[in-house]
Amino acid sequence: MSRPIPGPHKLSPEILVRAYAAGVFPMSEARDDPTIFWVDPQLRGVIPLDELHVSKSLKKTIRKNTFEIRCNTAFDRVIEACALPRPDGDGALGETWINDEIIRAYIEMHEMGLAHSVECWRDEKLVGGLYGVSLRGAFCGESMFSLETDASKVALVHLVARLKLGGYTLLDTQFLTDHLKRMGAVEISNREYLERLERALGVDAKFPADASKDEIESAIEGVIG
Repeated sequence: MSRPIPGPHKLSPEILVRAYAAGVFPMSEARDDPTIFWVDPQLRGVIPLDELHVSKSLKKTIRKNTFEIRCNTAFDRVIEACALPRPDGDGALGETWINDEIIRAYIEMHEMGLAHSVECWRDEKLVGGLYGVSLRGAFCGESMFSLETDASKVALVHLVARLKLGGYTLLDTQFLTDHLKRMGAVEISNREYLERLERALGVDAKFPADASKDEIESAIEGVIG
């Protein structure tokens, strides 16, 4: 269960950094709802960086270079795509938790080097990706989207490879979904999460957005091996 915590309606990078360091994050009820509330889940989803599950078919997709992977070249477009309504289990369009204030604040975080995007491109079109917040040795994944089969999964594999390359120790997914569970995500208690977060905040990691092709290929093989 999530516990909403009353908070300010105006977000800033400073407020967000303090919140993430304390284990809480902001959400809204809908795209057109200006209200911001803080969430402190009692159960947290995390992906152990050495235990990502990559199916045989996904490995083939990655090795065929079906998508061109870029980092931080279209952060604003990634978060805007993540904020669009999506089909739910019944085929209806479900509401997003990302409102305009969240979009503005995270773009500002990105401009300060505190948030990053991993993007899947095909024929010069952005067809999938994800974004999240980087806080020393912790990366807090916020949201992902996919317009083509496996695009968000490929982005996640590339994210894990880069996090390992950059020296990160914690990948926080906030909640555990069926999709993330199939990729290796597990659920831990809030107490254990805070302990892992504290250790990660003591790690001097750096997001390798500009890593060389050889470095990335080696890191990817280390993940999907």
